[in-house]
Amino acid sequence: MEPGRGTAAGAQMAETSASQKKQSRETRTQGALPSHCSWTKTLLGFESADLSSWHRFVCLLNRPTDPGALGVFRFLFGLLMALDIPQERGLSYLDHRYLDGLQVCRFPLFNFLEPLPLDWMYVVYTVMLLGALGIMLGCFYRLSCLLFLLPYWYIFFLDKTAWNNHSYLYGLIGFQLTFMNANRYWSIDGLWNPRKRNAHVPLWNYTMLRFQIFIVYFIAGIKKLDADWVEGYSMGSLAKHWLFSPFRLVLSEEMTSLLVVHGGGLVLDLTAGFLLFFDASRPVALFFVSYFHCMNSQLFSIGMFSYTMLASSPLFCYPDWPRRLIAKFPGFLQKFLPSTDLPQPSQECVYREVGKQRLGKTTQKVGLRQKLGAIFTVLYVVEQFFLPYSHFITQGYNNWTNGLYGYSWDMMVHSRSHQHVKITYRDGLTGELGYLNPGVFTQSRRWKDHADMLKQYATCLSHLLQNYNISQPEIYFDIWVSINDRFQQRLFDPHVDIVRAEWSPFKKTPWLKPLLVDLSPWRTKLQEIEKSLDNQTEVVFIADFPGLHLENFVSEDLGNTSLHLLKGEVAVEIVNKQTNYTLQEGDRIQLPAGEYHKVFTVSQDPSCYMYMYVNTTEAALEQNFTQLQELREKVQNGSETEPLPPELQPILDGSLENVTQADPVVEAFLRRQHRMEELQKRRNATLVERFHRFTNKKYFIFRRSLLMTWISIRNLVFGRPSLDQLAQEVAYANMQYDVDSTANSQDTSSKEMEHSEL
Repeated sequence: MEPGRGTAAGAQMAETSASQKKQSRETRTQGALPSHCSWTKTLLGFESADLSSWHRFVCLLNRPTDPGALGVFRFLFGLLMALDIPQERGLSYLDHRYLDGLQVCRFPLFNFLEPLPLDWMYVVYTVMLLGALGIMLGCFYRLSCLLFLLPYWYIFFLDKTAWNNHSYLYGLIGFQLTFMNANRYWSIDGLWNPRKRNAHVPLWNYTMLRFQIFIVYFIAGIKKLDADWVEGYSMGSLAKHWLFSPFRLVLSEEMTSLLVVHGGGLVLDLTAGFLLFFDASRPVALFFVSYFHCMNSQLFSIGMFSYTMLASSPLFCYPDWPRRLIAKFPGFLQKFLPSTDLPQPSQECVYREVGKQRLGKTTQKVGLRQKLGAIFTVLYVVEQFFLPYSHFITQGYNNWTNGLYGYSWDMMVHSRSHQHVKITYRDGLTGELGYLNPGVFTQSRRWKDHADMLKQYATCLSHLLQNYNISQPEIYFDIWVSINDRFQQRLFDPHVDIVRAEWSPFKKTPWLKPLLVDLSPWRTKLQEIEKSLDNQTEVVFIADFPGLHLENFVSEDLGNTSLHLLKGEVAVEIVNKQTNYTLQEGDRIQLPAGEYHKVFTVSQDPSCYMYMYVNTTEAALEQNFTQLQELREKVQNGSETEPLPPELQPILDGSLENVTQADPVVEAFLRRQHRMEELQKRRNATLVERFHRFTNKKYFIFRRSLLMTWISIRNLVFGRPSLDQLAQEVAYANMQYDVDSTANSQDTSSKEMEHSEL
């Protein structure tokens, strides 16, 4: 419904005479209310009697409402989607994803969905872009919504690996706008059609959007009541980001993570929707949600999501806020801005009686259109509240987390890290075994975490391997994952041939291994162990099921590698020596470098153990770097009297151009120094320099999108030119200035996002 008491005053604008309209407007501006208003109308914007019958409820949802805020949101949403399409939707790198003849495994929602030829995929994206621009301008509005919506959902369903909550949200908003009258304010349609120009819209137009944004916040908050989030394990390293530096002045990093990152995120999501609704709390809510989304725009690579949520916040304000804002501008500017006149009556709305007189031609009875609008609103809201908890139906998509990620609003609740992925194939006729590189024939990494995608991947690999003289291939996956700082453990049964394994969207996946939640309390102990280690020693924590074993290889770069048993009983086999050792809880064994070993879990309960090792090669290299840095400083400050040998001379000028034979260590040192200098330069860049780098990066993204689209449309209309000409055109589209990509001011959050779900 309408937030706060602005609804009562807004309704008066359509129900009173000209003099009463002026008085109503002044009353609303002053924040006063008639003395006879009930507390429900004061607090909620409508009378409790409006819910007493279906007829009155329909009248309420179709009550005339100012179109101003809806028109502004339509413009901003269309603009943001137009900016999003070349970036997160992928128009700028479309040829890399859908190149004709590319042997790649894809992960559509429905297996019959396939991408069109590359040139036609550019047409699909062009149609979607034109639809977004049409929505922004309010030009051929319904058609523009369809032009945006149909390609959007086609692309969305075409690749499950790209699903996330905000991409799902964009599709939902586009779907809602298709049925709304968002072109009644600040639109080209309004210029062409006087009946649409500055006309009232039904209240349900606002109700649906407000409920949608409320659901995004509130359900996300409900999902954050998960124990992992409350205890601070979901986004453990996020507090290291520079944005949280002010909080670290008074709190430790651990407390910043627990109280600010996790606690603050939980409280904001649970309360934002409610606080935005009421007049008294709305200013505070607007401040905190704006601060929250501005931070997220810097923390994560989430495209236009933060800006879309910022654009949605004013929907909770009085619907006529754009008029009141524009009215404050000088008169000569108002000529170029949207209208400040009061809205005209609309046939889509229901106007109630005033005393014994109706409002002449503006009086509208409840018809089929109004009833359908109310039914659509109720069904949509109910469906959106139900869908995040519908996982008992789509059980085949449930893994360690429930459902196809992207409609549950469990944003950032789960972070994953992968330690070990092995793909084994077996020739069904000869029995020959072989191994595949993880991710071969794919452009995504998310298949590792989802049974439905693993089934699709295995089926695709079985077809592709037949081209390499492998008959009736069997595919086995051994995938080790840690979720929210738990032990690394198997996600799927490594003994099951996934090609022939049973999978159904409506049944539990039988070859999914359960998450060892009983071992969750170990995380405190694991953190203590990690903190007790020196900077050169690393540790990996493993948990395995009874009857299974882990085959591992210790690289020659890793010295002093040992296995420590924390729980259960294991048998360790050194493969080359054919020797076996049995470890009980608390035992440890030194493992030889450059050899394979197997760890069998022989206890009745899962075993827990950890690898401790030192990367001796990296440690030696770091020591050499330190010595070179010290030598460089000595030469520069004059304390080093001996001349440098020729192979070390490059450390002074930082260039290898004139050196025929350089020490590999010196080359690595100079490359690292260059990266560090560039990183420091980016961090110390002025606001003007940052803006210049940002605009140049975006310019080349949009430039390549437009040029490649033009090339594809030209190919369809006039045919493809010679390969040489096509190569020259693509090279021209790729041409850009030397953009430094070695440093990223968001490096911490980017690593976090690799294992987090949006």
